[in-house]
Amino acid sequence: MTQHLQLLAFEDHTPPAEGDTRVVVLANDADPLALSLESVTRIDLSFPAFTDGRAFSQAFLLRRRRGFTGEIRATGDVLIDQLVQMERTGFSSAVLKQGLGTADAQRQFERFKGFYQGDAVHVQPHFATTA
Repeated sequence: MTQHLQLLAFEDHTPPAEGDTRVVVLANDADPLALSLESVTRIDLSFPAFTDGRAFSQAFLLRRRRGFTGEIRATGDVLIDQLVQMERTGFSSAVLKQGLGTADAQRQFERFKGFYQGDAVHVQPHFATTA
């Protein structure tokens, strides 16, 4: 499986500067369909706990329904075993939880060679793309 999700160590993440309208931090209970995307280049979606998956739905809606092509960044309680699903739902980068290394996270992508179903990034299911 080719990985496109950029992995960031916790200390490498820079929150948006105050007043920077190009970066939006979207609350978990906010409707991504109502968000103005004018001049937005990055949207930070938070996982307040690894059991809270609302950001997966928000990312998917931003990519598929809104056609957002900028960066969608996962922040918060980001665990290694969630990274493949993050990529498949539309995230383009993930800030790893403090103490997790990017080398360990990278290996997660080597475990999966491909998927039968389509997703936010590769819309066509596998059977429709093979000859």
